Amino acid sequence: MTSANGQPNPRTMRLPGSVAEIEGSPPGPAVGAFFDLDGTLVAGFTGVVMTQDRLRRRQMSVGEFIGMVQAGLNHQLGRSEFEDLIGKGARMLRGSSLDDIDELAERLFVQKIVGRIYPEMRELVRAHMARGHTVVLSSSALTVQVEPVARFLGIQNVLSNKFETDDDGRLTGEVLTPIIWGPGKARAVQAFAAKNCVDLSKSYFYADGDEDVALMYLVGNPRPTNPAGKLAAVAAKRGWPVLKFSSGSGSNPISQLRTVAGVASMVPIAAGAIGVGLLTRNRRTGVNFFTSAFGRALLTATGVNLNVLGKENLTVQRPALFIFNHQSAVDVLLLCKLLRRDFVAISKKEVRQNPIFGPLFALAGTVFIDRMNRARAVEALRPAIDALRSGLSIAIAPEGTRMPTPKLGRFKKGAFHIAMAAGVPIVPLVFRNALDALPKHGVILRPAQVDVVVHPPIDTTGWRHDDLERHVEEVEQLYRETLGS
Repeated sequence: MTSANGQPNPRTMRLPGSVAEIEGSPPGPAVGAFFDLDGTLVAGFTGVVMTQDRLRRRQMSVGEFIGMVQAGLNHQLGRSEFEDLIGKGARMLRGSSLDDIDELAERLFVQKIVGRIYPEMRELVRAHMARGHTVVLSSSALTVQVEPVARFLGIQNVLSNKFETDDDGRLTGEVLTPIIWGPGKARAVQAFAAKNCVDLSKSYFYADGDEDVALMYLVGNPRPTNPAGKLAAVAAKRGWPVLKFSSGSGSNPISQLRTVAGVASMVPIAAGAIGVGLLTRNRRTGVNFFTSAFGRALLTATGVNLNVLGKENLTVQRPALFIFNHQSAVDVLLLCKLLRRDFVAISKKEVRQNPIFGPLFALAGTVFIDRMNRARAVEALRPAIDALRSGLSIAIAPEGTRMPTPKLGRFKKGAFHIAMAAGVPIVPLVFRNALDALPKHGVILRPAQVDVVVHPPIDTTGWRHDDLERHVEEVEQLYRETLGS
């Protein structure tokens, strides 16, 4: 489509490798979207994470670790085949239980890998799924490395290497053949496409390795992702669009500086809040000044943007009990920017011991609870009910704790008991992509867009204790539907 002056209409132009391109592509399962793992969906190499963990736990010797590093270098330098490298790794695990290896992989994914997933690639995966494309995670890594990422992203089709096991489910030290790598990977993709009626000429392939050049030639939409060496050279020669991301590789100097600048703003804002409180002789006025200014300042400084749907529901009825799915430590800042004034939060008592945030949270009226003592926790909730009755709103995570991944945890009844006792509505806040801004165990905020859906207030005045479990399940289902989980 062109504009009146004969130039392309910018509204219909879609950059190759963008979500807009996928949204404009043919729909349906005949279009395949094949994604590599290491260096493409995830920054770095998942196998290295597993090897480092085994070394740290003294499950392998320093000599074995050096041998693995040497084998990797030999492969990179072309002195050995990939089969030799993956075989060496499999032999080191001979005799291990496959169940134990799977448990290890899931733990390492939660602790180390989830924060390395490129947000941009996750959005591309979502876009392909939304078009009904056949999405496949095709990797030369082993299934134990691949499957946790596939589950996290909702990818049902996996092509990867697998350990050989004996009748007792223990690793034999071998890898099932044929090995999926290079031409073998291309053959596996061709076989999958033929079996599932996928038209490769209309399909996409995202990968970073030189060994994937052959597969790039097979698809109609090759998308080299973070390529180097041969793949980068071939992409330049053939004119293939190249995707490059750095957001999943950890903090960078710019993010570090922006975070420091944002945190530093806390000092003048806190001073201003104290001044406002003294001038007005009202502590709550000072607290409102701090919460509304600090959350906005730090998120702006670090490049964290909020895309809010249903913003009007934040103020339509107060006081209210605002609930949110707890993914990241950045959630506190999101709440400050969204709610701004006249609210307090409920937090675990351990936060009170934090030398920086503990005193600030206490000054803001945060209700601290002991999650390890049910009797004390119930007693500690009484100030929350009193706060609601006095006109303040409450913010609480019904999951009871921060979840290590965006997967929604089961809701507990405490928050709903509070709303019923105080006679206030519940306003569900649904956060998505908060981990992009600050992964678990992270301290440096990254530029990101966090999506927020604010649902209309839910009236609790007609609720009865006998029906509470049903109401909790209904609200939890509302979150799952909003998140698409």
